[in-house]
Amino acid sequence: MDAAAPATPPLSDDLGKGKIRRSTRPRGRDDIPLVLLSDRRFDVGTLPKDMQRVYRQLAEKHGDEYGLLFVFTMRTAVELHRAWNMTLLTSNVLQQIKDEFDLHMTWDLGVFRLKFRVDDGAHELHRKVPYDYDSEYQDIYYRIAIALIRGDISVDEALLYQTEAKHGIHTAGSGLFLRDFPGRLVVYPLQASMCAIIFFNGGWIDAAIAAICGLVAGFVEYTLSYVGGQAKMLIDVTVGLTTGIIGGLWYKFQGQGCLSAIFLGTLYWFFYGTAFVIGLLEIIAGELETGVTRFVAVSVKTFVLSLGASLGLMLAVKGGASIAWHESTELYCGGIVNGQWYRIPVYLLCSVGVLGQFRLQISRYWVGLLVQLAAYEIQYQTNNGLQETFLIDHLDTATSNIAGATVGVLVACALSWVGNKFRKIYAARLLQKDQTKDSCFRNLVYSFMRYSVKVHSAIRINRRSEIQKLQLEEKLKRQHEELNDPSSSRSRIEVEGEDEDLYLETVVGSQDINIWSILMPAVYQLVPGSVIAKFWFAAIFPPVQDGTENSEQKPDGTQDSVFSNLMGKKQFIFQNIIFFLQSMLITSHTTIARNNLPMSNKVISASLSLGLIFGFALVQDFIYARRHLLGSCCEEDPEKALDGKRRQTTISGMYTSVGSPDDDPPSIRHESVKNGNKDE
Repeated sequence: MDAAAPATPPLSDDLGKGKIRRSTRPRGRDDIPLVLLSDRRFDVGTLPKDMQRVYRQLAEKHGDEYGLLFVFTMRTAVELHRAWNMTLLTSNVLQQIKDEFDLHMTWDLGVFRLKFRVDDGAHELHRKVPYDYDSEYQDIYYRIAIALIRGDISVDEALLYQTEAKHGIHTAGSGLFLRDFPGRLVVYPLQASMCAIIFFNGGWIDAAIAAICGLVAGFVEYTLSYVGGQAKMLIDVTVGLTTGIIGGLWYKFQGQGCLSAIFLGTLYWFFYGTAFVIGLLEIIAGELETGVTRFVAVSVKTFVLSLGASLGLMLAVKGGASIAWHESTELYCGGIVNGQWYRIPVYLLCSVGVLGQFRLQISRYWVGLLVQLAAYEIQYQTNNGLQETFLIDHLDTATSNIAGATVGVLVACALSWVGNKFRKIYAARLLQKDQTKDSCFRNLVYSFMRYSVKVHSAIRINRRSEIQKLQLEEKLKRQHEELNDPSSSRSRIEVEGEDEDLYLETVVGSQDINIWSILMPAVYQLVPGSVIAKFWFAAIFPPVQDGTENSEQKPDGTQDSVFSNLMGKKQFIFQNIIFFLQSMLITSHTTIARNNLPMSNKVISASLSLGLIFGFALVQDFIYARRHLLGSCCEEDPEKALDGKRRQTTISGMYTSVGSPDDDPPSIRHESVKNGNKDE
């Protein structure tokens, strides 16, 4: 692939002119009949102008495929970033592509800006990419990359599949409805109402008001997003204002309701709580710039939302915002779910809203719900079991969060492993690649998957292509029988037209699932972004003790010199950030009352990050031990051994920054040591 590689045929004159080249290309392995697919070519003319320029220069120097591999790698990074894929994992996937195809390419994945350098820095491209939760695209783009790395598809097919995915061709109709407005509006009120109850001690009336606020917030985001441009910058403050006004008017005229539950339940959608955990993981992994930037950026975003809601409340109650806030908290924020049978159903409804926000495929909701429920229940039960033991510290909170996050990782990995196994068996049967049809287990798995496809299609939560694949199976089966018939002239299996698209979709769909796509919603609920919002509301509406007005140290542990000046005095900005990070990462001083401001929430981000690290480390150790145990006991298939090594590398990318050999070449280290000895 590099400059020393053999020369490739000259580029076609049709490249970049809107034409697609096609030629026949057989594909198969020794134990599988050859499958004839058309050699589809990606139209580079659809790329941005800067990418076209870089592609042409790379293609002229290294060959057509090398240029396309650069394009694919860059598009994979951009789309995974846009879908809020974990930065460490995205970098890990890019490194696997680079190593597999010997690309001379480096990258810098920031929080908002992405930089790509290729051909030893001869070309550099920048992208500023907005991001939003998108579990489906996290999974699709990850699988496309893995299929390319394994050699199951060509780079042209991978690029075409990316384009089709972007246009929604590989998304079910139900997923397209919830993916964007106006269908997406149905998710806002569901999540707001259930969050108000399960997380913020609200009641049924509070849930109803939160649902109204959530629907209005959805319309606000829909309208401003449709206008576009600078109007998008007003989304957070406008959502906060409308929420504060609606909640304040209800409290003013009805005289009841938990304002904090209404506000936090509605704004939960906009807090991006997982950024705290991801930021800490990046800091621990050595990615300090992105970790700290992400941490501070989401804190400022949360402050804007909280301040907007507070201003809306002030407008609604005509100046008595602080009195209304503390009065409602004291009188109406008692909670209704603790100890009740409907606690888990309410949490599951909240989880459905979260999965809708994350755009997870509806046919996979059951997987996400199992991960969410397992993590939440372990966290809840562990915290309840330990809180009477740890009365003056926050070790119960830390322990419960570590346990919840660890269990969430283990359950997500276990379900992913089972799902991967089932899909591979099912895909092998569909494509007539399974030579072990006498296996009872594989027959049972195939029957279960086939039945699931029919059920999901009947209730219209699956892609239409899933039923069409069953028809493709019959065609391939007939051709396979003809291939084995001595009297038949058939020498290979041919796939044409729409059947070819189904064939490639089956191949990509059989790749390993992106674990982060089903784990992130659970992490999102374990560490709600409302944690820091409670700090901001405590700063905006500080509790005042009798006779201690303007005291430096508040009973809830906040400090006037820190929080109240955070957005007002520039000379205090640095000190405020340091104090904020300290308060989020460690426990409060023992002199501060444990039951005032929920100080135990300060350890949530750090303890959840440790829980994720422990969980992934356990999974990685298990994969390593299993691979070496099987290797010592029996001869393992080389292809399976390579897949196992790739999985272990991918798991490492979930919680560590896997460096490239180019980051610190050994020869440079040896020379520096040698020179240092000479100087001495």
